[in-house]
Amino acid sequence: MNVVISVDMEGVCGVASWVQVSPPEFGGLVNGAEYQAARERMTLEAAAAAEGALAAGATGVLVNDSHDTMRNLIPELLPEAARFTSGNDKPLSMVQGVQEGEVGALLFVGYHARAGSPRGPLAHTWNGFVRNVRINGRDTGEYGLNALLAGHYGVPVVFASGDDVAMAEIRAELGEEVVCVAVKEGLSSFAAIHLHPREAQRRIRAGAEAAVRAAAQARPYTTRWPATCQLSLNHQARADAAERVPGVTRLDPLTVGWESPDAYHLFQTFRMLAKVAEVRLDG
Repeated sequence: MNVVISVDMEGVCGVASWVQVSPPEFGGLVNGAEYQAARERMTLEAAAAAEGALAAGATGVLVNDSHDTMRNLIPELLPEAARFTSGNDKPLSMVQGVQEGEVGALLFVGYHARAGSPRGPLAHTWNGFVRNVRINGRDTGEYGLNALLAGHYGVPVVFASGDDVAMAEIRAELGEEVVCVAVKEGLSSFAAIHLHPREAQRRIRAGAEAAVRAAAQARPYTTRWPATCQLSLNHQARADAAERVPGVTRLDPLTVGWESPDAYHLFQTFRMLAKVAEVRLDG
């Protein structure tokens, strides 16, 4: 059985500020040393999950860099048996690889809570201007979108690590059978109580191993199809742009909606709308 590990950065142990997760080449509120430290911990947590999956008998592990530019991993810190992806122009984005043959499990590492979640450190969905995503009446975040897309290819989510708020949301939506490891306790949007990084890595390794051992009993996540989808944005100008996409309807000043026949259509439509909504707000 092959395994895909989707690794983000906001949910990594020790991270509680945008300064820590912002690649320095873009300027602005960034700090190269802080980013480098978070990048290293991100890679070590992914490595711990990979080691656990391999110990459980995975025949192949693909680590998919899923944060921002998707060029954050330090390859030399990964197990030599693992492959990895980098670069942000990937057809399946954060879950690139689930479409490959014989993939039996998807693991989330460094995941965060959805936009608007109280106490969720750096809680957001996709970017800074998505306020909410709702599918068949249920609010979700990146974890739900990614789980549905993986489910389209028959791949279940079996493991997740990140902050405690995100872990609670994942268990509530994807099911209690998902092995969840909280590496920090959220205090606010920009504060958390963290485990020691090495302890976080030990728990991730153990949790990933247990999850992959039980993966044969896991079921892919799905919903009712066709699905009713809604995307709420933080400014009416963004909704103005999004509603011009064929098949998309304006539902209120900040929200657009559409119907998707399957998870692939849902994900790619969401991704396109998020891109279309990147409009200048200064006229």
